[in-house]
Amino acid sequence: MRLARPKERQLTPRFTRAVGYAARLHAKQKRKGTERPYIGHLLGVASIVIEHGGDEDAVIAALLHDAVEDQGGLPRLREIRRKFGARIARIVDGCTDSYTDPKPPWRERKIKYLAHLPNAPADVRLVSAADKLHNAREILADYRQVGEAVWSRFTGGKGGMLWYYRALVEAFRAAGSNALVEELDRVVTELQRLAGMN
Repeated sequence: MRLARPKERQLTPRFTRAVGYAARLHAKQKRKGTERPYIGHLLGVASIVIEHGGDEDAVIAALLHDAVEDQGGLPRLREIRRKFGARIARIVDGCTDSYTDPKPPWRERKIKYLAHLPNAPADVRLVSAADKLHNAREILADYRQVGEAVWSRFTGGKGGMLWYYRALVEAFRAAGSNALVEELDRVVTELQRLAGMN
C-alpha cells in the first residue's frame, strides 16, 4: 500500500509582493539594540511558519505580523486587508498587541495578549508562536555574545522578558502543544538557565 503524498504547498506571486511590501514598510527599522535590518526577523518568522506547515496566507501574515504594531496602526491593517485579503488581515490583527503610538504600558499589553492566545484561531497561534520562537532564538544568541547587556534592549528588562516568554509557552500549551511550542519551551528554558532564573 502506498502512502498518500502530502499536498504540495507552493508560494505564488502574492508571496513575492508581500516580501516587497514588508521590506518597504520596515526599510528603516532595525532589530532592538542591533544594526540588523528588521526584514531578517520577518523572513525568519515566515521560514518557521513554512517549516511548521503553514499555508501561503499564514506565511504572508508572518511577513506582515508587525506591520500594524510598528508601521501605521489600524489604517495599515485596512491596507493589508485591501492588498492581501481578509484572512491575512485577521491573522496579523491576532498577532498585534498595540494599534497606537505611543503604545500602552508594556506589562498591560503583554497580559492582554497572553489572555487571548489560548482561544485564538490556530493560524494566529502558528504565526505568533513562530514570531516568539524567532525572537527567543535571537535573544539567546545575543545573550551568548553580550551577556546580561542584552536585557537592556527591552522595556520589560530581564525579569519581565523571562516572565513573558515562560507565560507565552504556557498560553500556547493551553490550546494544545505541538513541535513549535515545544521548541519555544526548549529555547526559553535555556535562556532561563543561562540567566540564572531556572
